[in-house]
Amino acid sequence: MKFVSWNVNGLRAIVKKGFLDIFDALDADFFCIQETKLQEGQIDLELPGYYDYWNYAERKGYSGTAIFTKHQPLSVAYGMGIPEHDTEGRLITLEYPEYYVVTCYTPNSQSELKRLDYRVQWEKDFLAYLKELDAKKPVILCGDLNVAHQEIDLKNPARNRTSAGFSDAERTRFSMLLDNGFVDTFRYFYPDQTGAYSWWNYRFNARKNNSGWRIDYFCVSERLAPRLEDAAILSSIYGSDHCPVQLELK
Repeated sequence: MKFVSWNVNGLRAIVKKGFLDIFDALDADFFCIQETKLQEGQIDLELPGYYDYWNYAERKGYSGTAIFTKHQPLSVAYGMGIPEHDTEGRLITLEYPEYYVVTCYTPNSQSELKRLDYRVQWEKDFLAYLKELDAKKPVILCGDLNVAHQEIDLKNPARNRTSAGFSDAERTRFSMLLDNGFVDTFRYFYPDQTGAYSWWNYRFNARKNNSGWRIDYFCVSERLAPRLEDAAILSSIYGSDHCPVQLELK
């Protein structure tokens, strides 16, 4: 089983940059995207053989998630059932007999961490939501989680200690996810690999110089670890300021 996750930073824009060719070439069982930046009816995608599920933000041209899958789910949930969190189209959950698939676009804490308090509350509520799912069956979580967990996960940790995505509060919340029975699949296979990033600033030749951050993840319930085959960061694929990340599961 192949799972792909990609923050496309605008689906309509990336379709003009070869998204469909990339989608076909990757041939994933589950293809999850974040930051679709569109409303219902604003795009017409032909994806033969796939079921599609969309969660749109109320605000036009903002946020949004989608999942394209070859496998029809037992049920679909949009958001986490908390009105405060469910207006920005950030979460989709598909239920299957053996597991849940969750794609998430975590809120950014923004410049000067002005949205950090909300971000921390989101993290608390999201962890509670994931634990509820995990109590029923294993969870496969993917998406742009907007945090570089450790210093190894970004190019310049020293200068970013108070930056959105690398604050102590955000990193602590990600540690709590792992402490509550989840596995960061990329670090499961490659615990010491450096220079492995999934997002680069559009400015300063950041991608050319590989001055990036690893903020896109696949995290799974610990009891799925024996089924993990590989995790990858597909940094050779362009079209967005993020690249896709991939998980293979037995």
